[in-house]
Formats: sequence, C-alpha cells, structure tokens
Amino acid sequence: MMICIKDIENAQLRIHDIINVTPVISSKILSMQGHNNIYLKCEHLQKTGSFKIRGAANKIKNIIEHNNTKHIITASSGNHGKATAYIGKQLGINVTVIVPENATSAKTDAIKNYGGNIIYYGTTTEERLKKVEEIKDENSIAIFDDNLIMAGNGTIGKEIIKQIPDIDLIYVPIGSGALSSGVATAIKEINPHIKVIGVEPENAKTAFLSLNKGEIVVIDPPITIADGLRSLKPDTNAFTIMQKYLDDIILVNEKEIKEAFVFLLEHMKQLVEPSGAITVAAAMNNKIDIHGKNIVSIISGGNISTDNIHKLRKMDKN
Repeated sequence: MMICIKDIENAQLRIHDIINVTPVISSKILSMQGHNNIYLKCEHLQKTGSFKIRGAANKIKNIIEHNNTKHIITASSGNHGKATAYIGKQLGINVTVIVPENATSAKTDAIKNYGGNIIYYGTTTEERLKKVEEIKDENSIAIFDDNLIMAGNGTIGKEIIKQIPDIDLIYVPIGSGALSSGVATAIKEINPHIKVIGVEPENAKTAFLSLNKGEIVVIDPPITIADGLRSLKPDTNAFTIMQKYLDDIILVNEKEIKEAFVFLLEHMKQLVEPSGAITVAAAMNNKIDIHGKNIVSIISGGNISTDNIHKLRKMDKN
C-alpha cells in the first residue's frame, strides 16, 4: 500500500514532541552560481544530525502503541542507526544496529553514545538486512524501511511548504528511496505543481536505472563518497511511490559532490556529509537547466568524522 498525506499528518502529530522543525537558509553566492533562488532545508541540524529521526520516531512510537517489546534491531550505514538508538534511549528500548564494516566512526561512536549495541557486518544494505533477519527472535522487533518510516520522512515536505512560499522545485537525495518517496507524497498531494527531483550519485544510480526501465534494477556494490546512498536497489514500496510522484532523477558525479561539500563548509559554514551535499551539487550545477526559479535542496545529514573532512578537502584541491 502507498502512503498518503493523512499518514504524513498522523506522523507529524506523533513525532512533533521529539523532532525539531529544521531551518531553511540561503546564500547569494550559491543562488548566483546556480542561476536560481536556492534554499537549503537543513536536516543536518536535526536531532542526531540527520532526517532519519523522523522516520525512526514515527516507527518506534507506533510499535510502542501496539507492542510491549524492549528490543529493536535495525540495519544502517549510520544515520538511521543513530536515530534509532537515540529514540530507544528516550523510550527505554534496547537497540541493536547492524552497520557496515567500513562505517564511519562519527556515526558508530554516536550510536554507542546513545546506548546502541553495534554489530559490524558486510558493506551493503542488503547484506545488513539479511543479518537482521538472522539474529531477530520472538523477543525483538526488526525495523526496515516501510510506510511508517516514509510517512515520518514526509513531514519534511510539509515543513518546506509552510516555510517557503512559491516553491518551483525540490531536490531530494535518493538512497533506498524512503526519503524521496515520503517527501514526494507530501509535496504532490499538497501542491502537484511543485516539481520533485530525485538526486543520486552517478556511481550509485540504481533508482535512475530502475525508473528508466520501469522495474527495479539491482546494481553492483557502488563506490561513492556519499556513503549513505550506497543501495543496490530501491525499496519496493518506495519505488512504487517514486514512479508515481517523482518528476525526474538526475545524477551528480564524485567531483561535483566534493565541490558542494567544500562550498557548504567554506562559504556557508555548514558541515554536511557528502550524502547530504548531493542536492546542493545538483543546484550548484543547475542540472535541470532552469533560471530564476525558487529551488529547495534538502540536506539530509551532517554526520562526518574529522578525518573524512580533511580527506574530502584534500581530494577537492587535487
């Protein structure tokens, strides 16, 4: 079943006491470079440093309403695990997170600080999901991307429409599709005239290939600095929504992602992880080739280690 605006409204009521309404910022230099009025929806300033807390809070609070479980298991490249551990600590639930073997320390340290138990396994989302299935039992509940997660993420779309008048286009990152599907549902069911454009790394273009083929395409394990967007394929339910509501998907290369990261850090003093900077890369390079429009780039997260900051700045200058 697809989500609808009512699901997103219910999510907003359920999670309003946990999340922050994140700010929208702009930069004249960025707008001039991208030839449009560019606004940034700052989910990197959200609690736990990413949008993931929205879906996690909606899912876990729903679980508590219907179950008495005290143990939740999930798979994550970092941000979802961090958000889940945070919610679990707030609500008295033990959390186990399956993270990739190459997970960044900025994300795993935060999971541990929130009391989450970490298991390192594999390098892809699909490997981690299989591990979740292996270790869950009758005393635990596994969390995967589903309608409650997507609806929680969709609350970003409702906030954007309230914060910025006369939006023409929204750029949203795509990993598994849980963010883009939630946002697209909110936007299109409130104002179908606003274009919603998904953004993927060229090196991880599974949703791009899938939408063009009309069916889910599985790719080889991608190599990209946007570590939160390394999905082998889109989520099935999210893909159905993307087919209905996304106007297009565009791709950005590794160099463009690095340049966006450095621009945000040096010119706007915003620390944004590469997965979050991907939509700024799209706006900076005017990938849709439009002018004078009001564009929103959703920055999905800002969890990055200091070591990776230095590496990215060094790579950008080479």
